[in-house]
Amino acid sequence: MPCYSGRLIAPSERRRYVVIPRRLYSSCLGLVVAALCFSGDATAQAPKDTTTGYVISDATVTARCAKCHKADSAGHMSRLSYMRKTPEGWESSLRRMVTLNDVQLAPADARAIVKYLANQQGLAPEEVRAGRFESERRSIDYRYTADARTETVCKACHSLGRVITQRRTREEWELLVATHRGYYPVSDFQAFRRFGPPPPDSAGQPHPMDQAITHLARAFPLRTPEWAAWSATMRPPPITGTWLISGQQPGRGGFVGRLTITKAGADDEFVTTASYRFTGGGPAVTRQGRAMVYTGFQWRGRSTETGKPADSAWREVLFIEPGWQEISGRWFNGGYDENGIDVKLTRLTGAPAVVGVLPRGLRKGGSGQDIVIVGANLPPNVPAGQIDLGPGVRVERVARSTSDELSLRVRVDSAAVIGERDVFVAGASLAKGAAVYDKVSRIKVTPAAGMARVGGVRFPKQFVQFDAFAYNDGADGKADTPDDLALGRVEVTWKLEEYGVTYDDDDLKFVGTIDARGLFTPNVDGPNPQRSGSRNNIGDVWVVATYNASDNGTSRPIRARAHLLVTVPLYIRFDPWNLAAGGPLQ
Repeated sequence: MPCYSGRLIAPSERRRYVVIPRRLYSSCLGLVVAALCFSGDATAQAPKDTTTGYVISDATVTARCAKCHKADSAGHMSRLSYMRKTPEGWESSLRRMVTLNDVQLAPADARAIVKYLANQQGLAPEEVRAGRFESERRSIDYRYTADARTETVCKACHSLGRVITQRRTREEWELLVATHRGYYPVSDFQAFRRFGPPPPDSAGQPHPMDQAITHLARAFPLRTPEWAAWSATMRPPPITGTWLISGQQPGRGGFVGRLTITKAGADDEFVTTASYRFTGGGPAVTRQGRAMVYTGFQWRGRSTETGKPADSAWREVLFIEPGWQEISGRWFNGGYDENGIDVKLTRLTGAPAVVGVLPRGLRKGGSGQDIVIVGANLPPNVPAGQIDLGPGVRVERVARSTSDELSLRVRVDSAAVIGERDVFVAGASLAKGAAVYDKVSRIKVTPAAGMARVGGVRFPKQFVQFDAFAYNDGADGKADTPDDLALGRVEVTWKLEEYGVTYDDDDLKFVGTIDARGLFTPNVDGPNPQRSGSRNNIGDVWVVATYNASDNGTSRPIRARAHLLVTVPLYIRFDPWNLAAGGPLQ
C-alpha cells in the first residue's frame, strides 16, 4: 500500500493521487508549484516583497548552483539570495538537491557550500536561541505562542524549530509552502487546507495557510537588525585553551572534567580532548574530537570515546555565548538522536570556579549530611570558614580537598528557612547552587510522555531514556508553583505497568523492557505470531518510578509515572537525505 508523508493510502483513495516516476518528478515539480502559486489563493494578491537579497560571491556556490539558480548582474542568485538558515538548514537543502534533482557534488564542495552560506546568510545568536532545540535534536513539547494558526499549520508535519530558525522574504515563504505542496501533496490534507476553505460568511477572511505566510513574513523577515549587527562584527571565536566541562546524562547523572580546544588549521576549525568522570562513580571517560564553528558561535563537531569504535561517535551541537566565556548544548548519537547528554563548558582562568553541589538538596534539621562541591582551581586545604552555604547551613568537616572538588559534612539547622542558597568557596560563587528543604514532596519522571519505535530487523530501534527528579513543594505547600524547589536527580526503581487503552490489553507483555537505569528498549519490528492477530509489538504502557524517601528516620515510597507510546518504525524520513561519503557538516 503506498504511503505519502507517513499516511497510508487505501485502495479506494488511490484515484485521487498521481504517482510520478522519480526521473520525472523534478521536471513536473515546477509545473505543480506554478499551478499552486496561481491557484487563486490570497497570497497571489499579496503585495510584492521588494527586499534586496544577498550578493553571493563564492566561486564554488556559483559554479555548482548557477545552473538552476540564475544570477543577475549584481550577483543575486534566485532563491538562494533570499533566505537565511542554520548550518543544518543549508545542509538539508543541499541534500535535497543531490537526492531529488540529481546534482553531482563532491563532499568537499558540499562542505564548502554549506560553510559559505551558513556564514554569509546565517542567523544571529538572538535569532537562533529560541530554536536551539531543533539543531540539538531535543524531543520537547515546544509551544509557539506568537500565532496559534501558524503553529497549527506547521506542526502537523514537523517541529516549529525548523520554521523559526529560518529567515526569508515573503515571496520565499510563499514558495516554501508551494514547494511543500508540490513535493508532499498530502500536506494540504494534513495542514494547509485540512479544514477546507473559509466559509462563505467569513467576510474575506484569508485561508489558514495564507494567514501563516503573512505571519511568517512579518515575524521572520530576511533582513533584521539582529543579523545586521552580528554580521558586521562576526569573527572566528577565540576559544582555544582549557575549559571546565560539566553536565548531565540521563540515567547516569552529573559529570565533570576538562576539555582542551586547539586550532586545526583554519581559524574556525578545532580539535578537542575531553576527560570527565561521573559524580556517581566509575572510570574516567576520554573523548577525542574535531569541530567547526559556523557564524561565529554555532559549534558543530564529532567526537569518539577512547577505546570505542569510530562508528560510535557522538555529534556535538553547541552554542557559544557572546563574550566567549560559556558554551552549552548537547552531544548525541543513535538512529533517532534520542541518546544524548547536556553539556556546559566554562572557560578556565587561574581563579577558582564552582559548577555544582551534589546532592543539591540539604534536609533541614539533619546533621552528618555528606555533599560534594564540584569546580576547578579550588585552593588546597580549604578551611571550613571559607565555605559558605547560606543561612542555617554549617560546614562540620572538610573530609577531602582537591583542586576539582571538596567533600564536606554539613549540618542544617532545624530552624533554617526553606529555599535556595547561593554557594561561596574561596572567592568563587554559584548562584542558587543548593536548596534547603524539609521533605521530598514528590518526584517527576522525564520525559513525561515518551515515544519509542520497535525495530532491529528492518529499521533501527528508537529508545527512550527516562530519569527521575525530586521536588519540594516550597513554603506554600502546593505543587507546580513558583516557589517549588528542585532537589536534583534521585535513584529510583523502575518498572512498566499496563496502560488500559483497549479491552483485554496485553501491550505490557510485548512492547519491550526497561532496565535499572530507566532505559527502555523496544521489541523487534514485524508481525508477532504470539500476539492475537499477529500484531506488531506496539502499544501503550506506564513507566513507573518509585523513590524511597527518608523522613525523620522513617521510609516512605513515592511514585511517579510517565506515559510511553511504542509505535512502528519511521518508514519514511525526509530529512536528512543520504549524501555520498561524509557530509557537509562533519
